[in-house]
Amino acid sequence: MAPMNKKHLVSPSDAASSDAASSDSSSARNILIVAANPATSTTLGWPVGFWASEVIHPFHVFSEAGHHITIASPDGGPIELDAFSDPRDASGYSKDDTLSLRYLEDDGFTTRLADTPSLAEVSPADYDAVLVAGGQSPMFTFRGHEGLLSLFSSFLQADKPSAALCHGTCLLLDLKAEDGSALIRGRRITGFANSEEDYADDAVGQKIMPFRIEDEARRLGADFVVAPAFEPHAVRDGNLITGQQQHSGEVTARLVLDALADAR
Repeated sequence: MAPMNKKHLVSPSDAASSDAASSDSSSARNILIVAANPATSTTLGWPVGFWASEVIHPFHVFSEAGHHITIASPDGGPIELDAFSDPRDASGYSKDDTLSLRYLEDDGFTTRLADTPSLAEVSPADYDAVLVAGGQSPMFTFRGHEGLLSLFSSFLQADKPSAALCHGTCLLLDLKAEDGSALIRGRRITGFANSEEDYADDAVGQKIMPFRIEDEARRLGADFVVAPAFEPHAVRDGNLITGQQQHSGEVTARLVLDALADAR
């Protein structure tokens, strides 16, 4: 394969602007991506954040489709990557994620990460869909976050595509139906699987997460559907869309696009 001529490459931020400008304004939608604020793991004591591919891969899919994207966070301000999700990290864990690398080397995109609006500053009425990304931070910051729970519930109740990805799906554990029962009872969902938690715990040599999404979701009565560990996998149950882990960003985003098309 011949090497690419960099003179013909378009930066991710320019591509987003170009796609939005060239799309039919009547078909362009406003999509909200929510990424976790930085935190500290209570189990291991290390800094945690959002997972790069879980924001960037959906962002890319939505941008390529000509939609307008806002990246927000529950509390606003700068957001930070989980180190292992950074293709430049010395661990080499995500070194093959060349798409995320392109975006992380683009100033126009990283400016978005440096100053995100808080959920208190955004209105669900202004958006046609929401996608909540994962990473390690959600497991320590999403449970009981009233602003996040309220916003996601608003999208669901308005019958708008409402997606959560990987550990971001932990927010679903706290949502209630009108009768007070667990919202996910009887719903078909996925999320970071026990097989994947086992792999991560074995790699580190101790328990990483304070709880397991698969265990909690099954206990609440969800129809929790998993693919083999770390295979791209997403599930749609009406307007509720869930993705299994960090390799599922693209397929999750495409289900969001399908749901938006169905809503026309």
